[in-house]
Amino acid sequence: MLAHQNAQPKKPARVVVLGSGGVLGKALLTCLKADGIAALGVGSADIDLQGADAAEKLNLLLKPDDAVVFLSALTPDKGRDIATLMKNLRMAEAVAAAMAAVKCRQLVYMSSDAVYQFGNGTVDETTPADPLDLYGVMHKAREVMMMSAVPADALAILRCTLVCAADDTHNSYGPNRFRRQAAKDGKITLGGEGKETRDHVFADDVAELVRLVLVHRSAGLLNAVSGRSYSFGEVAHIVAATFDPPVEVSFAGGGGAVTHRHFDATALHQAFPNFHFQSLEAVVAEVRRRSAGRADG
Repeated sequence: MLAHQNAQPKKPARVVVLGSGGVLGKALLTCLKADGIAALGVGSADIDLQGADAAEKLNLLLKPDDAVVFLSALTPDKGRDIATLMKNLRMAEAVAAAMAAVKCRQLVYMSSDAVYQFGNGTVDETTPADPLDLYGVMHKAREVMMMSAVPADALAILRCTLVCAADDTHNSYGPNRFRRQAAKDGKITLGGEGKETRDHVFADDVAELVRLVLVHRSAGLLNAVSGRSYSFGEVAHIVAATFDPPVEVSFAGGGGAVTHRHFDATALHQAFPNFHFQSLEAVVAEVRRRSAGRADG
C-alpha cells in the first residue's frame, strides 16, 4: 500500500533515472519532460552499475534533494542463471550504498510481479512474495536491499507486470512477440492452447504512474497492474485484428501446465483514483501504430 507525503502534487527538485536507456526509462523521461520536471537519465554508458566504482560515481552524482528511480536490470532474456542474478545484485549493491550515503529524498524501485507465485487465487499487495525462479528471487532480494538502505518513508516499490511497448527488446511471449510474428510470418502461432492468462500494461502508463508516485512523494508497496487479465489466445486475436486484413491465429497444442495470474488493483485505484491503465485493445493498437513501417512490424 502507498502513503502520500504530498497530498497535493509537488514536483521534485530533480529526478535521476537509473536505466534511462530501457523501455520504461525512455517513457519516463518523456513523461517527466512533458510535466516540466527536471530529470537526469543515467544509462550503462554513463555509469556501469556492475562496476567496482559504481557506488562512488553515484555518490558524486546524486544530491540529497534528488528523487531516484531505479529501473536498471538485466531482464530474463539476458539470462536466468546464477551469473545474471549476481550481476543484478551487484547493481543493487551500488545503488543501496549510494542511497545510504547521500540520503536522497525518495527512491522508487521498479520491481516485478515475478516475486509472486502463480496460482488460481487473486494477487494483491498482501500476497506473500514467494518467487519461483532466480529472476523473481533477484527482485525480492533487491527490494530487501533497498529497504535496508532507505528509510521506509522515502522508499516506494512498484511491482510491475508485463509491459507492452513499440520499442521493447525483450520480445517475451505476449503482444510484442505476436506483433512481430504477424509482421514477419503473416500469422500468429501459439505454442499451446492459449488459455493462460496474464495482465499487460503500457509502458507510457507505467511512466505516468511513476510520475504520480514522485509528485506525491509516495512510499510503500504497489502493484503496477491493470487488474484485467487476458488469455494469450485473446491477446493473439487482439493483435491479429490490428493487421489489414487480420492475420490468422493458430494453436500448436500441447505445452506444459496452464498457469493463470489475476490481480486485484484496488490499492492502485485507492492511491490514484484518477489514474487508469489503458485497455489492452487500445495499447496494442497504439503500439501497432508506432511500429508501422518498421522491420519488426
